[in-house]
Amino acid sequence: MQFPILSFIVFTPIVAALIIFLIPEERKSEVRVAALAAASFALILSIWAYFAYDIRSGGYQFVEQVSWIPALGISYKVGLDGMNAPLVLLTGVVMFTGVLISWGIDDRPREFFTFLFILATGVFGVFVSLDLFMLFFFYEIAVFPMYLLIAIWGWKETREYAAMKLTLYLFVGSVIALVGALAMYFTAGLGTFDMLELEKAGFSREFQILWFPFVFIGFGVLGGIFPFHNWSPDGHVAAPTAVSMFHAGVLMKLGAFAALRVGLMLLPEGAKFHMGWIILLTLVNVVYGAFIASVQTDFKYVIGFSSVSHMGLVLMGFATLTREGFIGAGIQMFSHGVMTALFFAVVGMVYDRAHTREIPKLGGFRNVMPMVAIAFIIGGLVSMGMPGFSGFIAEFPIFMGVWKSYPLIAIIAAISIVITASYIIRVVGQVFYGKLPQEFEGHVHDVTVLDKIALVILSFILIALGVFPGWMVPLVESGVEQILRLLGGA
Repeated sequence: MQFPILSFIVFTPIVAALIIFLIPEERKSEVRVAALAAASFALILSIWAYFAYDIRSGGYQFVEQVSWIPALGISYKVGLDGMNAPLVLLTGVVMFTGVLISWGIDDRPREFFTFLFILATGVFGVFVSLDLFMLFFFYEIAVFPMYLLIAIWGWKETREYAAMKLTLYLFVGSVIALVGALAMYFTAGLGTFDMLELEKAGFSREFQILWFPFVFIGFGVLGGIFPFHNWSPDGHVAAPTAVSMFHAGVLMKLGAFAALRVGLMLLPEGAKFHMGWIILLTLVNVVYGAFIASVQTDFKYVIGFSSVSHMGLVLMGFATLTREGFIGAGIQMFSHGVMTALFFAVVGMVYDRAHTREIPKLGGFRNVMPMVAIAFIIGGLVSMGMPGFSGFIAEFPIFMGVWKSYPLIAIIAAISIVITASYIIRVVGQVFYGKLPQEFEGHVHDVTVLDKIALVILSFILIALGVFPGWMVPLVESGVEQILRLLGGA
């Protein structure tokens, strides 16, 4: 019997959350150490699963299945393929670095890490689920703690508004997607929620055309698709640093991945019919998001709208329905996740020391926080899609796929590259260069060793994928083959 590695990955955070919650509240050091130990264990397992995946065999591996509610055809079924393996690794990385960044949290760290780890279990569960009911089950577990994490530990100015707005948008989106999922379950008549069985259900073209928008747009809300994106920047800005890292780095990928897994792969004919107008929505995401980011004066809002723009590229890659588009989108989900985790870590470090995020009030931070400046520049180069960094490896195939299917949209979307470069250069110049404002002199100090470790890990991954793409591209390509088979055989 094989070691149930995926179950260990999924349930390590929630078991850790229970243990952390039992630690007396005043023993804050033990809480932090327990959180770091659990995050380290989850990261090690994620790395192991990622590199143990056999690309030559392809398909779903490390599959585990346990019948849960046989009368309804619900089972706990998980598996790893070329599309979700990078996302499991991404979650492990963001979870580990998020704990390092949150080491200084002094306001109820026990409850903070408990909710953060419940969130992590939901995220891991969605990525590896092969049962449609379990995917929704873990999806709701992932969404619920976000409200508490933002409303309790978030930015006092907007935290209640942002937490409520985020929760309502995501729950409405998931209910719409759930209606589509139930329509599939009852129409298939197989008595099972097993997604591998539902792939073979042979839904009629009319059924797929009717229900595809429910599923794709329902999950697309969490992916930040226009015009249902505006919960996202508010959520980013109000959330504490580690939650922003999880929110932008992982949660938005949850929506995009579920839209792919449930929408495109179970209703491929519906995808072919509807993608012509969906790609127009993603174009608005990409260009509009970049333009709005370029006029922000709040450091965190710049990154929040930048995230909306870059997530548009993921959904645009899906909408091409081409090999290149899917490969680029798969890599972009990982690359963007690490990049935004790095960006929000940097913003959090600057804000914690300056107590302001207003870009015109900042300046000269390179003099006191040199490693933070370097990390932001690396993230900026990734964001611009510069060769030698992961952003180029992700965005180039997406634009190839778009050009193949919609050349005019590729030309318009390319505007976002120029706009992205302009606001990244502006932020680098205004925040990190120039003279340190007088009110910060003697008060702003360098970041901690743990902060630096987190920045080095995230920066290293972005460079390593850009210079040596071979450790991810063939893996994602193996996952894309199955999607193309479903689209071709629809």
